[in-house]
Amino acid sequence: MSKKTAEAIKYNRSEFSDAELIEIYEHLLLPRKIEEKMLILLRQGKISKWFSGWGQEAVSVGCTLGMQMDEYILPMHRNLGVFTTRQIPLNRLFAQFQGKMSGFTKGRDRSFHFGTQEHKIVGMISHLGPQMGIADGIALASKLRKDNKATIVFTGDGGASEGDFHEALNVASVWNLPVIFAVENNQWGLSTPSKEQFACKQFIDKGIGYGMYAEKVDGNNILDVISTVRRISEDMRENNKPVLLECMTFRMRGHEEASGTKYYPEGLQEQWEVFDPVTNYERFVLETGVLNEALQQEIELQIKEKIQEGLDLAFAEGLIEPNTEEEIKDLFAETNFVEVAPKGGKTGMRFIEAIQDALKISMQKHDDLVIMGQDVAEYGGVFKVTEGFVEEFGKGRVRNTPICESAIVGAGLGLSINGMKAIVEMQFADFVTCGFNQIVNNLAKIHWRWGQNADVVVRMPTGAGSAAGPFHSQSNEAWFTHTPGLKVVYPSSPSEAKGLLIAAIEDPNPVMFFEHKNLYRSIKEEVPTDYYNLEIGKGAIKKEGTSMTIVTYGFGVHWALEVAEEYGNEIEVIDLRTLVPLDTELIYQSVRKTGRVLVFHEDCLTGGYGGEISALINENCFASLDAPVMRLASLDTPVPFAADLEQNFLPKNKLKDKIEELRNF
Repeated sequence: MSKKTAEAIKYNRSEFSDAELIEIYEHLLLPRKIEEKMLILLRQGKISKWFSGWGQEAVSVGCTLGMQMDEYILPMHRNLGVFTTRQIPLNRLFAQFQGKMSGFTKGRDRSFHFGTQEHKIVGMISHLGPQMGIADGIALASKLRKDNKATIVFTGDGGASEGDFHEALNVASVWNLPVIFAVENNQWGLSTPSKEQFACKQFIDKGIGYGMYAEKVDGNNILDVISTVRRISEDMRENNKPVLLECMTFRMRGHEEASGTKYYPEGLQEQWEVFDPVTNYERFVLETGVLNEALQQEIELQIKEKIQEGLDLAFAEGLIEPNTEEEIKDLFAETNFVEVAPKGGKTGMRFIEAIQDALKISMQKHDDLVIMGQDVAEYGGVFKVTEGFVEEFGKGRVRNTPICESAIVGAGLGLSINGMKAIVEMQFADFVTCGFNQIVNNLAKIHWRWGQNADVVVRMPTGAGSAAGPFHSQSNEAWFTHTPGLKVVYPSSPSEAKGLLIAAIEDPNPVMFFEHKNLYRSIKEEVPTDYYNLEIGKGAIKKEGTSMTIVTYGFGVHWALEVAEEYGNEIEVIDLRTLVPLDTELIYQSVRKTGRVLVFHEDCLTGGYGGEISALINENCFASLDAPVMRLASLDTPVPFAADLEQNFLPKNKLKDKIEELRNF
């Protein structure tokens, strides 16, 4: 070993006993030895892909050892040392790599894309940034419960270019959340060097912009990493302040093995090899006499045997046999719906008052429920749904958010992971695009991927008719009915809105709850004043008929009822109330009775949910049909601003003509 190598990293062992130094060595060596084995297996075709953390082990192991065992860690695909240091059984880890049943995702996701509540690890998705918003929610739950727990979340210098990085750090700073944002600065984002990723000198320069303390550490010096994370997390548990921690390191191998490292300048890897965290630490404990060669060989042999034992168990396990019923069942956490019938009196409520009452009565029942959204606190939201809630429930549970839909949906998921419930209000349903990834890739898939439920309701004020133009008027429910793992609810009346919203909050799964803005103050009915629920997935017949069925939801129910009255008992009107799960049996029974059906909704025609309903009717009720299944929907354009153009866009004024066309077929 050259003198240059021997002096590459200076260690300060003052905080560490000999026994702890040996334990650190074992933790550091294990992921390196697993890597060596995985690279062999990759070449042999026994695993399909490998994301290497070679040269970055001190960051993963050091950060994990610096945290308490019951504190959450949110790693990425180069953080093998987090998983091994949290003592995940190697056979299960290797089975995960191979897509075996004893892994953590039943073969549904790969490598490190999983979490485990037992080990307090929440794995990433491929989009890199969203885990930071989730960390905010986990930390928020700890703060609200006064658990005195810190959370650490990893990102890379490349992933930190995403908007999720800014949103999550900003929220954590504004809310004073106990989160360590650990940036593994390994100089490269796949093949793109740092100079093409950001213009600042270093990541700690960003801290001041968030009003956040930032610190840089030598990510290859494991003792410095442990000491730094211990110090920061100890202070954080008392003071609830986030920290940006920049860990300087280098990725010695490719982003993943197939991509290689040909893009590295010549000699760069040799420069960084001098700072290898494993060989340097091994040299340190040997030279200081903490470790001798005999013990070193014994430890290495034990690790290799442990790895081989885990591999033998994983390889011996058979391939997963596909089970369609199981695949579908695991989309959602089990929901044990228990009907709560209203027992008290009734009072007249507008739609918006019913929503408000459902939220208030649920907040009273569930003391772990948090409402988040733009302007929802003192202002009461733009529609005044949560007006007065701060006075009753406090700003801890009724939280104004920055304008950052992605971080807030992620925070809702983090609250659920840490045992709480969340309601996220989109100021307008249109703005959900800014949180789309969190909804369709995290909320929707997390239970199917690794069994973690997402107890989050996303409230979606939706619909046209108020001359608000193309960005405040969209009907976008079909974006979410297309995404497996989401429940989609769309009530049309005050009493149903209250009962279904209460049920959505009770449900441990993600629910997209659509509320038509023009129903808020336009309709009123007698609504029970106490706590009751309505089962999600059950539609209702709003008007009996004999010769034609109109299948609709939302404002379409009121438009349909208005026209159907002109036809006496001829037209039956079905209010779906829930789009996912869909009450197909109710639809089929009606269609088989009437023989004619019109599927009617406010969303645009092409790609609207009506197309799916029409296909189901055609496949299951064809023999009962006396005419083709017909659809009526809004124009295939954005929603226009001018009132006359908007009315022309909407399908209401075309409904009677469509009914006549179907009657006369």
